[in-house]
Amino acid sequence: MSTLTAPAQSSPASQKLDQRAGKYLTFGLGNEEFAIQVLRVREIMGIQEITAVPQTPSYVKGVLNLRGKVIPVVDLRLKFGLPELEYTQRTCIIVAQIESQNGKLMIGIIVDGVSEVLTLQAADIEDTPDFGNGVETPYILGMAKIKNKVKILLDISMVFTAQEVQRLGGVTG
Repeated sequence: MSTLTAPAQSSPASQKLDQRAGKYLTFGLGNEEFAIQVLRVREIMGIQEITAVPQTPSYVKGVLNLRGKVIPVVDLRLKFGLPELEYTQRTCIIVAQIESQNGKLMIGIIVDGVSEVLTLQAADIEDTPDFGNGVETPYILGMAKIKNKVKILLDISMVFTAQEVQRLGGVTG
């Protein structure tokens, strides 16, 4: 007599892990390595001429004309509270698509340099550690352990608050 067993149900935590697995573009900011999902990346380019927009936060460098479409450009170093550096030949703008209340928004993100594209398995990714009371990190998807190094996985749509996204959308409008 054989017994039938129900298929194993995966827990919400393991489903979250599974959703985080996939291809990531890695880039550097200072001594740290970050990564965003390749599906969010629209293009990577060198530093272009950026038109400054008055009355914007210091991390908003201005706007860029990308094939006839004006997109806001943000220096991720400044957004994360790192010291400003002079741009070099390795400095890049990652054009990413973020989700907002008003739909999808294209944004240019200035980083120190792009490294590589990694394919991460669920086993490579750990949950974000608890940094204690008062420290919110909703923009961190998790931590990837690759070759004895840790790469911080960013949810690029969550790096900016709803108000910031609305303001960035207004920069181009």
